[in-house]
Amino acid sequence: MGLLTQTQQQYYSGDRKSFTGDGTTVNFTVANSLSAFPAGYDETNVKIYLDDVLQTPSSASGTNYAFSHSNANGWNVFFATAPANGVTITIEVDNNFGNYQFTSLDSIVNQFMIAYVGEDKVISKAKRADVAFYAQRAIQELSFDTFKSCKAQEITVPASLTMILPHDYVNYVKLTWSDAAGIEHVLYPARKTSNPSAIKQDADGHYSFDIDDDTTPQIGDRDDTTNLIHNSNSDTWNSYKSATPSTGQNDSQDDTYWPSPGERYGLDPQYAQTNGSFFIDCNTGKIHFSSNISGKTVILEYISDGLGTDDEMVVHKFAEEAMYKWIAYSVLSTRIGIPEYIINRYKKEKFAETRKAKLRLSNIKLEEITQILRGKSKQIKH
Repeated sequence: MGLLTQTQQQYYSGDRKSFTGDGTTVNFTVANSLSAFPAGYDETNVKIYLDDVLQTPSSASGTNYAFSHSNANGWNVFFATAPANGVTITIEVDNNFGNYQFTSLDSIVNQFMIAYVGEDKVISKAKRADVAFYAQRAIQELSFDTFKSCKAQEITVPASLTMILPHDYVNYVKLTWSDAAGIEHVLYPARKTSNPSAIKQDADGHYSFDIDDDTTPQIGDRDDTTNLIHNSNSDTWNSYKSATPSTGQNDSQDDTYWPSPGERYGLDPQYAQTNGSFFIDCNTGKIHFSSNISGKTVILEYISDGLGTDDEMVVHKFAEEAMYKWIAYSVLSTRIGIPEYIINRYKKEKFAETRKAKLRLSNIKLEEITQILRGKSKQIKH
């Protein structure tokens, strides 16, 4: 049986369709042919936007809708209440564009059980639960430095100058802000500041345990609380966000600064920019920005461990063999009685396949490299 489960028509019919509401129409046809989408598609496979605002199929939102096929209207979205006149309706069908490049974790486990486990095979006996555990651990480890990170979030930085870390955040790849032309400017970490826990103190400097400042006499050794009281923001963070970044720190990618002969000598590159800075407060789970980022559009590219949701637990086909070697090594190395040379063999194979996967996923193209290297042959005249 082939790996493709959809016809080309079913695959390509999932593009966005846009309509304009007239206040009376409740049916909007996405495709006429019954074979345009697989059987069983419903409203869970559709995203509806009214004026670019994502809707939900629940009646509580007032925009209850259903997605189905009928002889009269084909594949259509039916609204219980007609969208208002002039509203832009955008219908996006989930067709999993580009997913052929990935293999699901469930398929990895099934194929490993078939190829590696059984009589006269590398592993004579193994529980599926054990294999699934090591497969998830392999995805986690490979996600950190081998798999490509496609996760990103974009927000407009509020007056608080903070951004909440994504729920599946593990580490950041880069932070940038985009200008009016859509060009991204890299933000660099401010390594010499933080948001420490600010402890409440009395006027004489002693730690205060009086929550409401009512000067209630102490009863024994306690006042309102026996725990340290922490202020919401530290003085360090308040000073950082209120300060104006120095304009003397030049953006190394802005040509307007280069004509200044000799003035850039000795600058530390991490500070030689005016794009702005940030630091991550792990205790509160927030990113803090410098004051010149207020109101700008910031993009966070980050790494997850690949286990956030069932849909995320997929492996790129470039790294599929590396997954098998990771699982095999993990299973064999935790068993008693396995000869050491067998364990070492699969350890070496795991390392080799991981390195091969990293090279493949680096997506190096000869034409792109040669185009870059053409500029390296230019002579610099003094």
